[in-house]
Amino acid sequence: MKTINEIDRLDLAKKSLTGIAIGDAFGDSFFRETELVEDAIYNNAIPETQWRYTDDTVMAIPLFKSLELFQEINQDYIAKEFANNYDKDSRRGYGPSMHRKLMEMKLSSDWLSITKASFNGEGSMGNGGAMRVSLIGAYFYDDFYKVSEQAKISCEVTHYNKEAVAGSITVAIATALCTRMYFGEKITKKDWLNTLIEYTPESEIRYKLIKIKQLPCNYHIKTIVSALGNGVKMLTQDTVPFAIWNVYHFMNDFENCLWKTVSGLGDRDTTCAIAGGISIMNTKKDEIPALWINSVEKWEESIFYKENEK
Repeated sequence: MKTINEIDRLDLAKKSLTGIAIGDAFGDSFFRETELVEDAIYNNAIPETQWRYTDDTVMAIPLFKSLELFQEINQDYIAKEFANNYDKDSRRGYGPSMHRKLMEMKLSSDWLSITKASFNGEGSMGNGGAMRVSLIGAYFYDDFYKVSEQAKISCEVTHYNKEAVAGSITVAIATALCTRMYFGEKITKKDWLNTLIEYTPESEIRYKLIKIKQLPCNYHIKTIVSALGNGVKMLTQDTVPFAIWNVYHFMNDFENCLWKTVSGLGDRDTTCAIAGGISIMNTKKDEIPALWINSVEKWEESIFYKENEK
């Protein structure tokens, strides 16, 4: 497989982060009246939107910055960046528990105590770790052990829970596999899913990944949602398997992957952010709608990426 230097790795991470941002803003555009949303999806017509991303992308940016600065995930650094970016704009769709955690992290550097305290010491199993992690899989694509390790530690800062960690590893490994395919490695769909199952720790998520084998593309989306969830519970095990099912069937078709993902409704900005960050890696650039790339809020020009801006 092609050798790659650190600059090229950052370009891969940047590509995945752009996929997160597009998927995030795309999905968020469909939080409207149900009838309007269903008509828009049926006609493949995005409702009028500012293409503004949510906390899914905002919280992915510190991971990219950590890779840029340290060539790995530095937990203390990203905890500080999460809190700083929240302080810059807290109205990006953060969940109730994240509002509390990030305000506490702004006042204390002891992020480990803060994240472990959630849910009576069990840690949150929310989808916040998984929604931001795909760029780690792109960066470390040639080392599954490193992908798993870095995904785990990136998740722990806010979601110290085995299901949340398992979901983050799943998303990162899926991205690594799609990145390998981009570089020409021959991976069948069957092998793609089997590898994903192999590297996902024992969890409800792993069980649902196995179920994907019995859920073909022609099943009605409501059947898929009933089997895998759609993020409406905002739990990792309710979110990641559905996003993976969509990538599994559209892993080299970014546009159709997002349309299929949003049709499941639920936590649509997050499911689309996850699917977007993965599927963009094995989609040719000229097959990604130019309108989407040009319209989405530019994360690299944002206050969340640039230093000392508020």
